[in-house]
Amino acid sequence: MIRKAVIPAAGAGTRLLPATKAQPKEMLPILDTPAIQYVVQEAVDSGIQDILIVTGREKRAIEDHFDRNHELESHLARRGEEDALGSIRELGESARIHYIRQPTQAGLGDAVGLARAFVGDEPFAVLLGDSVMDAPVPVTMQLMEAYEQHRRSVIAVESVRPDQAGRYGIVEGTPMGPREFAIDRLVEKPRPGESDSNLAIAGRYVLTSDVFDALRTTRPGRNEEVQLTDALASMLGHLPMVAVAIEGKRFDLGNKQDYLRTVLAFALMREEYAEVVWEAVASLRAEKGES
Repeated sequence: MIRKAVIPAAGAGTRLLPATKAQPKEMLPILDTPAIQYVVQEAVDSGIQDILIVTGREKRAIEDHFDRNHELESHLARRGEEDALGSIRELGESARIHYIRQPTQAGLGDAVGLARAFVGDEPFAVLLGDSVMDAPVPVTMQLMEAYEQHRRSVIAVESVRPDQAGRYGIVEGTPMGPREFAIDRLVEKPRPGESDSNLAIAGRYVLTSDVFDALRTTRPGRNEEVQLTDALASMLGHLPMVAVAIEGKRFDLGNKQDYLRTVLAFALMREEYAEVVWEAVASLRAEKGES
């Protein structure tokens, strides 16, 4: 049983400047909800109630968001805005959320390594704070089910275009069942010709605590940062791992184009906004003289 989750949210978000100069990219709104709230909700919907969020400088907004705001709650109660009141109270009541600060930008692997005392010897989930999922079954739950079957670390993957592979950690694997692969090799952001696989790591993991020893001995890699993919690759020789192709769609907040696509996609999923989007697009195209 997976009882704990770690959400790394300490990245600088430089590709989303200037919006991320004074606020975390994980707090950028997807319509009316910060991105990280979707990530926390995925963990909760998967049955996890102990969550560690790894933050960094200028990330206090994340802690404030999940904290109780008694003044705002009293204001909403006086106005009789019960729906809004319930939605903000639910934030702090759905899970036990803990925080630790990553003192320097030393990479995803370093951020996960800070969770050792929180996790102990248990298997645990990792959910990247800038990746949001739309899935019929929470993606973390999909991985938890695979872990219960195989008792190995499990990595979520998705197929990407070959020209996009260099943006991701890449999994090379041997099919072992529907949507499952025995992992043969892991490559962090491969250069052209370095890997023929298009299975990209999709920002969700269920890992055994063995990863902490591997992270402790992993040297900085790309961008002089400790890469989680490199640590996992070093474990493959003695600890088999499984990749699971996710059922659902991942939305990335890594750059402005992806963020825009995410907001539009979520707007089109909601009935009250979908027609507004289509009308706005039609109006703007008409103003430009496009058909």
